[in-house]
Amino acid sequence: MSNVVIVGAQWGDEGKGKIIDQMAGKARYVVRFQGGNNAGHTVVVGEEKFVLHHLPCGALHRHVTSVIGPGVVIDPAVLLDEIDRLAERGVILEPERLRISDLCNVIMPYHRT
Repeated sequence: MSNVVIVGAQWGDEGKGKIIDQMAGKARYVVRFQGGNNAGHTVVVGEEKFVLHHLPCGALHRHVTSVIGPGVVIDPAVLLDEIDRLAERGVILEPERLRISDLCNVIMPYHRT
């Protein structure tokens, strides 16, 4: 598959997650290139609904490597919680299937008010 970029031109839910999830079935990598955990994307797999805030929806596909790119602002506590919540539902994100840019900004506890 060639590279495909899906970018929203509006504010809010435009269906990006659904399109990306459908395309992830044929992808090797799914990359989140910007943003933080303030918004979530909802993906329905079978009868199950998943809401992801940090992880690309490629994390729901065992053959896909998920990449969190340099434009993403990471809250480590939220990211780890999201990974744990997926594991509780049987979606195991092995470390080799997650790549995180060392250029990401990080939200620390002292950044919160």
